[in-house]
Amino acid sequence: MRRLTLILHLCGGALLAGLLGVAQAAPLSSALGPLVLQEVAGGLEHPWALAFLPDGQGMLVTERPGRLRRVSADGQLSAPLAGVPEVFAVGQGGLLDVALSPQFATDRLVYLSYAEKGGDDLAGTAVGRGRLSADLGALEDFQVIFRQQPKLSSGIHFGSRLVFDRAGYLFVTLGENGQRPIAQDLGKLQGKVVRLQADGSVPADSPFAGRAGARAEIWSYGHRNPQGAALNPWTGQLWIHEHGPRGGDEINIPQAGRNYGWPRATHGINYSYLPIPEAEGETAPGTEPPHHVWAKSPAISGMAFYAGARFPAWQHSLFIGALSAQALIRLSLEGDKVVGEERLLEEKDWRIRDVREGPDGWLYLLTDESDGKLLRLGLEAPQP
Repeated sequence: MRRLTLILHLCGGALLAGLLGVAQAAPLSSALGPLVLQEVAGGLEHPWALAFLPDGQGMLVTERPGRLRRVSADGQLSAPLAGVPEVFAVGQGGLLDVALSPQFATDRLVYLSYAEKGGDDLAGTAVGRGRLSADLGALEDFQVIFRQQPKLSSGIHFGSRLVFDRAGYLFVTLGENGQRPIAQDLGKLQGKVVRLQADGSVPADSPFAGRAGARAEIWSYGHRNPQGAALNPWTGQLWIHEHGPRGGDEINIPQAGRNYGWPRATHGINYSYLPIPEAEGETAPGTEPPHHVWAKSPAISGMAFYAGARFPAWQHSLFIGALSAQALIRLSLEGDKVVGEERLLEEKDWRIRDVREGPDGWLYLLTDESDGKLLRLGLEAPQP
């Protein structure tokens, strides 16, 4: 399709930047009006996550095989950044999430989550951080600050999203590595959300600190494979979502020390169509029900609340990527309550891996393909 240059005014007022877009073959519609969809960059191999750099320096994008790229303001892909750790790029494993330090303006620290190989060809999720070099070409002095223990994954269910809260704590979502019962085992880090200090140390007020047989890093447990997480901009609470088995994808608002049920409580069944052996039903004593659940799994990944001023009609929406459903899901919120659902971009047949609200008020999406794309999406409406 014919490419054209679009001029974008970033809401932060830092600059005017040209972004590359693509002409649309046909209009895209939504309940709130026509959509504008533009390609920012292509040629990404299974991109997994993105983070926005300040001052118009573009975005950092992870590629699951183990590369970290910078996409410039004009849509150009950099060479892979140096200093990225070796990853276990098997199955669902590889280089996963990326997040900037809350003090990035002064410390220039970039956080990565990734699948890390252990012994016996098994792996687990690790988190590390390095300093982005002045020329934007490398992560310097990269250090691992957290490792999921023990390493049990043969290539599935790593999680793993990174979210800093308003107090500067780092939340990490961890899959159960395909080992269902371990999600209930407080002595292991599978199927958990953990909360850390920015340096990887454990906060003194952790809910399981000092409890015999429990890992002090744990914030909540009973999770299956959480691949979406975001901080609610209106309440400051962490929201996550996680894959169910065949059915039962969930949104949860994890609270300190609470059990979110997997595999004792689930709305899904095994891929073999047989019941989950450990399941007691859709609910189980001592576990929290999901905040929202899908009976048929869209296979959800990535999560972004919309609080921007550019598209007021999207205010108080929660956007979630869908892999098997090949769509972008928009949930309408009233407070914390989900009151409506709309599926966008279904005609495109894209696996949407990540979704973020940009500093310019547009939505940015990554498609999980061997020739993956970085896209931006908005409403065809008057803009400030």
